Amino acid sequence: MIGIICAMAIEADGLIKKMTDTETRTIAKLKFTKGKLGNREVVVVVCGIGKVNAAMCAQLMICEYKPEFVINSGVAGATNEEVTILDMVVATEVLQHDMNASALGDPIGEIDFPDEHRTFFPCDEEISDKLYEICKGVDGSSAFRGRVASGDLFVSRRSKREILRIRFDAVACEMEGGAIGHVCYRNEVPFCVLRTISDDLDKHKGMDFIKFAKLASEKSIEVISRFAEC
Repeated sequence: MIGIICAMAIEADGLIKKMTDTETRTIAKLKFTKGKLGNREVVVVVCGIGKVNAAMCAQLMICEYKPEFVINSGVAGATNEEVTILDMVVATEVLQHDMNASALGDPIGEIDFPDEHRTFFPCDEEISDKLYEICKGVDGSSAFRGRVASGDLFVSRRSKREILRIRFDAVACEMEGGAIGHVCYRNEVPFCVLRTISDDLDKHKGMDFIKFAKLASEKSIEVISRFAEC
């Protein structure tokens, strides 16, 4: 079973419309829809904005549905000048850029576990490779791979995004993937993060969100649907 955690309801709804033999279950006020997409059994859920929502959702999904792996899909802002609106980013690693215990001597972004210290959570290479190859075939988009940085704030200023690129070598920033990667890593569940760029460093900052959400969801749904046929 594939676990699919979406950032937007419009994206989850589009996937659910393509599913067959669906059944729904509400846990902690989150609606999980299980069924078949293409050749694969999947469970789809909207986690809500932010790292706590994302982490709670991922842990519930792992405990209740025991997915073979988890894909997080949604939108992100570019931190690299080469990446522009409606391009697609497949994460190689994720991190939490607002984790800051530097006053205690830890590097910014590093998380202190009882058994290790870690800043970057690696995405599954096989899943990442497959998603990237599919993204390269989507019309009207370029595909990129790299680190995706997550935090509990919307990073709108170019200068702040440039810090994420310089400090972490991130190609995109958003608000959920790092937390989902954190939970999957500790549960030893493979995962990957797929993001469509909603705004870049210089252009399209004011693009109508409703229009963009529809375009972005169509691209992500296409990629995930093709993936389910693999």
